Amino acid sequence: MAKSTPPPVAFLFRHPAHLIACGFGSGLSPWAPGTIGTLFAWASYPLLRPWFDELGFILLLITCYIGGVLACHRTGKNLGEADHGSIVWDEIVPFWAVLFLCPEGWLWQTTAFFLFRFFDIVKPPPACNFDRIKNGFGVMTDDVFAAAYTVLVLALLKFILG
Repeated sequence: MAKSTPPPVAFLFRHPAHLIACGFGSGLSPWAPGTIGTLFAWASYPLLRPWFDELGFILLLITCYIGGVLACHRTGKNLGEADHGSIVWDEIVPFWAVLFLCPEGWLWQTTAFFLFRFFDIVKPPPACNFDRIKNGFGVMTDDVFAAAYTVLVLALLKFILG
């Protein structure tokens, strides 16, 4: 995908969907917005997680996914590019799910971060199939598979390392 020019900051405030889809501004980074969005997810997770029990957090993730489909669709349409580089909510919500399922500790979380970024960039099947769907559902869902691959590798590492 060609590098997208970040929209102006004012764009975030034209519609609530833009603020959400662009990760509260984290997607406006001129370099590696997906990585910056994932870092935003990592930084915001410890602030968000204590407010919810396990079921509540799962419901939050589901709600954020569904809302993200709508927000990413609207924002992509308004930017004229379904998966514009500034749209990073698709990194944020799946990475929150990864952190929720990740073993405790900075080493595990750092490993999760790099694995998630790898799988998000490489897009192994079936993520690549969803990446071809140019709407909010496709934008959000390809990263759900990146998260699933990340959790699978973390589980295998945890099993091997004990």
